[in-house]
Amino acid sequence: MNLDEIKYCPGTLSKGHTTYSRACLSKVFKGKKVNHILPYDSPTTNSETDELFDNNRKRMSISGVQEKFSVLLDKNKLRLISEGEQGEYILKPIPSAGKRQESMPANEHLTMQIAKQVYGIETAENALIFFKNVSPAYITKRFDLKEDGSKLAQEDFASLSGRTPQTHGEHYKYTGNYYELFQILKKYVPAYPLEAPKLLKIIIFNYLFSNGDAHFKNFSLIETPMGDFKLSPAYDLVNSRIHIEDKDFALEDGLLPKSLTQGKVISQIKILSEKAGISELIYDDIINTMFNQSDLVEQLIFSSFLDKKTQTNYFQSYQTRLKKLMK
Repeated sequence: MNLDEIKYCPGTLSKGHTTYSRACLSKVFKGKKVNHILPYDSPTTNSETDELFDNNRKRMSISGVQEKFSVLLDKNKLRLISEGEQGEYILKPIPSAGKRQESMPANEHLTMQIAKQVYGIETAENALIFFKNVSPAYITKRFDLKEDGSKLAQEDFASLSGRTPQTHGEHYKYTGNYYELFQILKKYVPAYPLEAPKLLKIIIFNYLFSNGDAHFKNFSLIETPMGDFKLSPAYDLVNSRIHIEDKDFALEDGLLPKSLTQGKVISQIKILSEKAGISELIYDDIINTMFNQSDLVEQLIFSSFLDKKTQTNYFQSYQTRLKKLMK
């Protein structure tokens, strides 16, 4: 990619920008004029860079298959944290596994932007950023930090449901079904009637955009200013089918307990909504929103930083799932 030929904001994907737009700088980078190019090369490219990233790895407490690094905003420059510092952003370079891994950062960025801009899903603020050697990375702002740097309590659904490798085996994150998420939500969230439709929308979104890695740890609750809990902003949204041959749903039993699993996916979604106590009026509104946004989705896909072939594959994948849902 030639970074001199950028025509879309690497944050909002809005046209007519050669770097981050004002809207992106405001939401993601506290209004500071941050450059879309980092001042160092990507990991595993030279010994000086490798030392920086090796030291940062030791300070990361976030687990996961994809490598992540902790970054903070120092004046108007992003840099890796040093010992004793609190990271404000998570940086995810190109992973080392999967097909088309060079497209992973742009894929996650695009999928998160579609969720927020098209479907009104609250997401972690994010952008695409580039290393000095032009390699892309996905950067996301931590939503568990207060203005003073202290942390909000956050708990993922695997922990809330008592899922561990010891209790549920090696694939503990993937056991069960999505109805269990609503049961957990109801147990811990006083504002369940407000939060349940948000959860349903994310689950439908994950199916529509082929996110086959939406497991228990990719949903969480976050503390509110009142001291209670709500559904956290969505994170780790990606079209995983671009990179691996996975199933329609990350959880082994799919949307519902096996005794309730019957009919087409849209029929199962309707049953899931009913079991979750979501009114028919709200359900119909969600479905209408999910079914009638093709023009906006197409616009964002073909404004993204995916290569042309992957853009086409991504759009075709979306169209295939949309047709399946609408039948």
